[in-house]
Amino acid sequence: MITGIGVDVVGLDRFAAKLEATPRLRERLFAESERALPVHSLAARFAAKEALIKALGRSDGIVWTDIEVVPDEHGDPGFRLHGGVAEVVASHGVSRLHLSLTHDGGVAAAFVVAEGDGPAGAGGGPADA
Repeated sequence: MITGIGVDVVGLDRFAAKLEATPRLRERLFAESERALPVHSLAARFAAKEALIKALGRSDGIVWTDIEVVPDEHGDPGFRLHGGVAEVVASHGVSRLHLSLTHDGGVAAAFVVAEGDGPAGAGGGPADA
């Protein structure tokens, strides 16, 4: 069952200007493994983190650096979650996250689908129909 969907779009020029104006922003938003990536990749990862938060429907308990965007064995993007973010995702009954990223034409975008049983007692599944 889909438990949440999130999408986010980031303007590359604006994002690059923010990173330039606020040097510590990389440390606040990105895991150590992400920080050296080019701006278009960072913008896509920022969009992915925003889209994940939207798919979860909340941002409390979320630390940006606890969300890491990593490629799987086929090179497809996915999440590696740490700390409180992993707990929030588990508390939402999410068992799988799907992530799609793109960057072209001056924008980066991400789309996240959260899938699972949902929070305990949430109902809404086929048995409740």
